[in-house]
Amino acid sequence: MRVPMLDTRAQFQSLRENLLEAAERVLSSGQWIGGGEVRALEEEISARVGARHAVALASGTDALLLSLKALGVGAGSDVIVPTFTFFATAGAVVNAGGRPVFCDIEPEGMNLDPGSFERAITDRTRAVIPVDLFGQCADYDAIGGIARGRGIAVLEDAAQAIGAALDGKPAGSLGDAAAFSFYPTKNLGACGDAGMTTTDDDSLAAGVRRLAAHGSDGGYIHKTVGTNSRCDPLQAAFLRAKLARLDDWIAARVANAARYSRAFSGHPALRVPPVLPGRVHAFHQYVIRVERGARDDLSKHLAEQGVATAVYYPLPLHLQECFASYGGRPGDLPVAEQAARTCLALPIHPDLAEEQQEHVIAQLLAWADRQV
Repeated sequence: MRVPMLDTRAQFQSLRENLLEAAERVLSSGQWIGGGEVRALEEEISARVGARHAVALASGTDALLLSLKALGVGAGSDVIVPTFTFFATAGAVVNAGGRPVFCDIEPEGMNLDPGSFERAITDRTRAVIPVDLFGQCADYDAIGGIARGRGIAVLEDAAQAIGAALDGKPAGSLGDAAAFSFYPTKNLGACGDAGMTTTDDDSLAAGVRRLAAHGSDGGYIHKTVGTNSRCDPLQAAFLRAKLARLDDWIAARVANAARYSRAFSGHPALRVPPVLPGRVHAFHQYVIRVERGARDDLSKHLAEQGVATAVYYPLPLHLQECFASYGGRPGDLPVAEQAARTCLALPIHPDLAEEQQEHVIAQLLAWADRQV
């Protein structure tokens, strides 16, 4: 039996008429840049997240980059980031002209450790980027309390977390600004690429929008040097069609996660991902921890049985070659380094059939039972 990490073809078939209608609507309108579809998507995401502003952009990476620039990050700025995250979190800092400062993660939720964050603060620290890793929000109460007391901006990396919440507040509303990705693998994914910045700050929203339009508010008058980061109206229309299904898809992910956790909880060779207090977990990924250095062996076993898996992330950012000049060494951030050796993501997408998930569970337990 073949069990993919994601089945975009199955998703398309379930939304075929909606997506084709969205494409026809945009193409027949003649409005192929900007326009009503983009504005409508911004309004719908703004209302869902509970933020005053939503600015649609070309990618989640641009949402991070342009938000950082609008926050004033540039040469001489340090930005604190978790070392265990997708590359764009730190790459955006460098491309904004700043310097990423890598911190460790909490052992359970694997998000930014507030204590590690606080110890890393210097007089150069301009911002912090907590990541809502795998669909579960970071500890914004602790992180925000530390940041506010020192004038540090909080940019929420919510790329994986639409539909998540902390103490009743949706992901995307937990910092001074937030960055979403609509890459096709995300819980709400475009049929291509797109992203969005959300914020309550009028000036910040205007700054991101200006930077996304070559630094202009219109009329070929440029206040700063920006770039071209348009959200395509075709992608906006596709996202609007998919947004109507998002709650059902997240419910399916949560149900799939619960079945996995019931099957694997208490097994001495495995650790299941916790849902931390006060969180609504959107389960962008279901990531188990495989003890005793056997993660790669399990991944190989499952591949032989037709089950796709993924390693998020095999090397923490402070040990990446491109960041060597910042002086990171093995052992500096041990919790993240241990996570990189033990994490394995299993298929959890909403089109996962019951018999497929039963196959994953049976094959994984067969392997795990041989380890004890």
